[in-house]
Amino acid sequence: MGRYRPPRKRGSTVITPEGEKALRAELHQLWKVERPVVTNVVHEAAKNGDRSENGDYIYGKRRLREIDSRVRFINKRLDELQIVDRPPSDISKIFFGASVVLEDEAGAEHHWRIVGPDEFDVALGKLSVDSPMARALLGKSLDDEVDVVSPSGNHNYLITGIAYS
Repeated sequence: MGRYRPPRKRGSTVITPEGEKALRAELHQLWKVERPVVTNVVHEAAKNGDRSENGDYIYGKRRLREIDSRVRFINKRLDELQIVDRPPSDISKIFFGASVVLEDEAGAEHHWRIVGPDEFDVALGKLSVDSPMARALLGKSLDDEVDVVSPSGNHNYLITGIAYS
């Protein structure tokens, strides 16, 4: 029972067209490019005889399991995702897909885009719609103040810009 993990809460099922395109590109890369190369390496390593001490064989089989697992996950995820490709009817409020400019207490600007959980990247300014910051922003308008509770403490922001691309 040491390997048991409780089921994770599923993320939101929304994604931007760019995120869906990136997932499909990753799927293509894994299935059509990486997997055939790794399969060939494992095949050649298996010809060498003793597989118990053959590093190419052992690590190749492990990499094949990782690739197959990720491919299964992406295929299932793509089936359940909803692509949101148009802005909401009320573009004066923050909803999924919004690019938001926030100003903190020190006067520094922060630029965020609210995207799906499969495509978030904080380094690129993409927030998951399921994150505490995005949940605090959803439904807010320009010049609203937002209090965000995070592990590092409470933060206060002023919304200075909202745009949809």
